[in-house]
Amino acid sequence: MSYISIRNNETIPVSSIPELDYPGFLELNVLTLHQGPGAHCVNYFGYPHTGKIKLICCMAQDEDHSINISSCIIDPEHPLPSFTKHSLIFERFERELHENFGIRYTDHPWLKPVRFPFNRADKNSSVADYPFFTIESEELHEVGVGPIHAGVIEPGHFRFICNGEQILHLEIQLGYQHRGIESLFLEKKKILQRITLAENIAGDSVAGHTVAFVNLWESLCGFQPGRDLQFSRTLALELERIAIHTGDLSAMCTDVGYQLGNAVFGRLRTPLINYFQIWCGNRLAKGLIRPGYNHFPFSQNLADELNQVLNDYEKDFEEMTKELFSLPSALARFDKTGVVTAEQAESIGTVGMTARMTGIKKDIRLSHPHDLYPDLSHQPVISNKGDVYARARLRKKEIDQSIGHIRGLTKNLPHAKHHKGHYTSPSPHCFSISLVEGWRGEVCHCAITGHNGELMAYKIKDPSFHNWLALALAVRNNEISDFPISNKSFDLSYCGHDL
Repeated sequence: MSYISIRNNETIPVSSIPELDYPGFLELNVLTLHQGPGAHCVNYFGYPHTGKIKLICCMAQDEDHSINISSCIIDPEHPLPSFTKHSLIFERFERELHENFGIRYTDHPWLKPVRFPFNRADKNSSVADYPFFTIESEELHEVGVGPIHAGVIEPGHFRFICNGEQILHLEIQLGYQHRGIESLFLEKKKILQRITLAENIAGDSVAGHTVAFVNLWESLCGFQPGRDLQFSRTLALELERIAIHTGDLSAMCTDVGYQLGNAVFGRLRTPLINYFQIWCGNRLAKGLIRPGYNHFPFSQNLADELNQVLNDYEKDFEEMTKELFSLPSALARFDKTGVVTAEQAESIGTVGMTARMTGIKKDIRLSHPHDLYPDLSHQPVISNKGDVYARARLRKKEIDQSIGHIRGLTKNLPHAKHHKGHYTSPSPHCFSISLVEGWRGEVCHCAITGHNGELMAYKIKDPSFHNWLALALAVRNNEISDFPISNKSFDLSYCGHDL
């Protein structure tokens, strides 16, 4: 067998991952495993190995809930044919490999820096010298936005090529916030330090990334979490989804000049994040999720209070969304703005809401379920329009769905344990993978351990890594004045991408 098939949150010996030569590795992952519905790359990365680079490719098969893992050892001095020539979903993965290790490709169509990490192979590569795409014409002009934005937003540079007000091309340059988080996972040895790193990968996805880390860590240690831990993690993910979606609806109203919607949705978000404060002492859920135990077990009093918060929320939320989606001035800005087609979304490998807005049924809660999602009979919310309107409606429907999931969970509270579960150190020479459906989409953490179980490689993928190109495609042929609403309707993460 040229690959090994595993499940989400499964740990296997590194030696069990088949090693292929590069031509076979390319053929397997691009021409064989990438075919068929639900087949997609959840991670593709490399790490130093015996003086060379070992590549690990993780191809998910959503239909049978499996992840197929294969590997290849390459010499970065020798140029390689690219996966990207055959499938654009590998484009950013290979750009990252080129940037990190100096791997050269003979036929990659867009081999540019992707992050500008501090430990990049080419130190002469500078964020100030990014090679933007240009078009020479007296009729066209360029517009630069960022990296310092007018609003409260993270740093990123957007370079537009326009004909008058019409956007012909957008190139998005990131890499301003690289904090070296993946390297810090190897340097920091204490579990609390690593949890803190996971909580700070992306500030609006604390639950998403922390659940991915603790599930992976427990798998490496051979620890099976009880229902009480799985309950808290599932609940935190769904509550985070409601809070961020609500805040995004508020911001989308701002970008079309609808101040009532901005004010009401903004107010509705506050009790949700305040509930996290009541539950664990932090409004973003930092401190809540820990491997092997829970400092803040869920109780009936917490359940009663949460249900009251949701009761109060639902009444005003339903009224406000009814107003928003019947307001002609708002709908005129939402409808047919920032369109991404299903063909585009499929070809670039979008995940999460960015995929589901085009009719692609991609949701880890269904395809690779974890924690208590198998008990929820979850079905993804799907739209087909692919525009700002679809992204707004999808948020509304996902909020309704998450409220239903939370109500179902709180009807049957698990017995709360107040003691730490016992688990051993991570197994040596192992590979583990964890997938989580964060509110933005598919989060993936991978780890490889060494001789004593210490971390040798840690790879993080935020869903924004897949989806930034979708924003660049969405604004083509739109007026540049519609860029803010298109950008906010995706609400992608700068720091989650830069790591």
